[in-house]
Amino acid sequence: MIVHNLEKQATVLNAFLSQIRDESVQKDRLRFRKNIERIGEIIAFELSKSLSFEDAEIQTPLGAKQMLLPQDDLVICSVLRAGIPLHNGLLNYFDDAGSAFISAYRKHKDNSDDFEIVVEYFASPDLNGKTLILADPMLATGQSLVAVSKALQKYGRPKRIFIASVIASEAGIAYVQKHFPEDTILLVASVDSELNSKGYIIPGLGDAGDLAFGPKL
Repeated sequence: MIVHNLEKQATVLNAFLSQIRDESVQKDRLRFRKNIERIGEIIAFELSKSLSFEDAEIQTPLGAKQMLLPQDDLVICSVLRAGIPLHNGLLNYFDDAGSAFISAYRKHKDNSDDFEIVVEYFASPDLNGKTLILADPMLATGQSLVAVSKALQKYGRPKRIFIASVIASEAGIAYVQKHFPEDTILLVASVDSELNSKGYIIPGLGDAGDLAFGPKL
């Protein structure tokens, strides 16, 4: 798997990352969602550099212009509910992409730290021959992404797979590498080194779904 850690470059991305991490700023849900969306736009731009392009002639009112235009048939699949702002950011750049949605959550056993990933809802177009972008803002253990990938197999075999994440752990990246094709490309805004005993990224930012949409029952 090819990993692009975007925070290694000194760009405006770091300003958005600092705001979604800062506990004094992230309490503003609208601002949190907007920053995740803007990070999604940056990821989309970087991802576009790995797509397929073909030469096309565009007619302007004054003449013709040869341009390279993207050719991939894209499907963006987001993990509910935290993935929605990231999904919107990707769609802002890939406006012709199809959309898929899937729910995946941790089911803890007897209130312990041990858990399994449960997938209950998914809706997707045909994935055969498509370029699939899996959007999950927090790549913690990697188990959710692997479960989602397996659940999507009933919809067909994509031509290529990209993973778009905001924050990932080193352990989560290593786990995903073992279960995804070698040519999978991961674009992540920031990588943290640790997971706590509950499988949450440290320092991370907390629960992205709760910060974006409010606490769940």
